[in-house]
This record gives sequence, structure tokens and C-alpha cells, in this order.
Amino acid sequence: MELIWEGIVEALKLLITLDGEVFSITIRSLQVSITATALALVIGLPMGVILALNNFPGRKMVISLVNTGMAFPPVAIGLWVSIFLWRSGPFGSLQLIYTPVALVIAQFVIAVPMVTGFTIAGIQQLSPKIHLQIWSLGATKWQYLKAIIRETKLPLLAAVIAGFGAVISEVGASMMVGGNIKDSTRVLTTATVLEVAKGNFGRAMALTIILMGLAYLVTLVLTLIQQQERKQ
Repeated sequence: MELIWEGIVEALKLLITLDGEVFSITIRSLQVSITATALALVIGLPMGVILALNNFPGRKMVISLVNTGMAFPPVAIGLWVSIFLWRSGPFGSLQLIYTPVALVIAQFVIAVPMVTGFTIAGIQQLSPKIHLQIWSLGATKWQYLKAIIRETKLPLLAAVIAGFGAVISEVGASMMVGGNIKDSTRVLTTATVLEVAKGNFGRAMALTIILMGLAYLVTLVLTLIQQQERKQ
């Protein structure tokens, strides 16, 4: 209990004094995770719609790969992304390894299967009568797609919550592709690992408390939006 109390006191001290390093790390964590989640939504939403509404050879296999990706170990994703971005890798000439962009790429890869999977599940749980009703009203293809997406707003918001929650709390991939470099790629999770390695358990506890508070606030906002949509 003493260690927990020490962490809470340290977290309050860092927040009240607006510790420059912690503030920078917190902002970077938000920027990277929000960007990765937004990009995952841009890619994952269309992919989910296509997989949910179309039948083609190998469709079930693709969906099973998406479902597998939802449970894929982040450290394995970090390894593969680092191989592609490494200086001798296919995209080594871009010099992205150990940069914030590499963090976004790794977290994007983690979040995409979640957004895609939730989109597929949300559309497939719709009653077949809804599809028939939309077509019977004379909707064009684009109007049909817009109506389907509108009907699955709640699962889509759940996808955003799950995607953001997964990437903001991820550490393995961020360590591998970012290197935990001060003032560059250090985020809350990797900073916590560093403080534990140094034996600064109070500061590590403070960072985790800030991380959990941050994740809760963002998730709270998304949840309030989700529940508001549910009432409507």
C-alpha cells in the first residue's frame, strides 16, 4: 500500500507542477495513439464493410485472418514493422525506424484488425429486413452504404474504443520500433518500463496512474458519445 500511495502522491506532484518531461511524454502518447486509431478507422471501416457485405472466394479465410489479427501479440507486430523499417529493410531508405512515425505505423497495424473486426460484426448482426427495407426505398448503392454505416454506429464507436485502448496501453511494439528515445519516441508505457528498470517505482507508478487516467478520459468521451447515439 505504501508503494501505491507513493505513486499517487508522485503523480499528483508531476501533474500539479506540470513536469516538462512528463507533459511532453503524455502529449506524444496522445498524438501517436489518436493518429494511429484515426488511420485504422479510415482503412478498417471500408475493409469491414467490404468483407461484411460481399461474398467472394476466400472471404472466410480473410475474416479469420482479421479475427486472428485482433489477438496478435503486439511484440510480434513490432518485430515485423521494425524489420520492414530497418535500414537494410524494404523501407529502410525512408529512415523511419526510431521515429514517432514508426510508432504510429506499429500502432496502426495493431488497431486495424480491431476496427475491421468490429465493423464486420456490427454489420452482420443487423437484421436482414433492414437491408431489404433500405433497397425497397429505392436507395442507390452509396445511399445503401451510408444507411448501413449509420445503423452500425454503436459497434463502430466500440471499435474506436477498443482500438484506442489497445494502442495507448501497448509497450512491446513501441519499444522495438521507437527505441524509447528521450524527447523523440518515449511514450508513457515505454517511460514506465525505463523507470522500473532504474528502480524508480514511485515515478513508474505515477506514470501508470497518468496513463490509466488518460485512457479513462478518452474512453469516457467516446462512451458518452456512444450512449448518446443509443438514446437517439
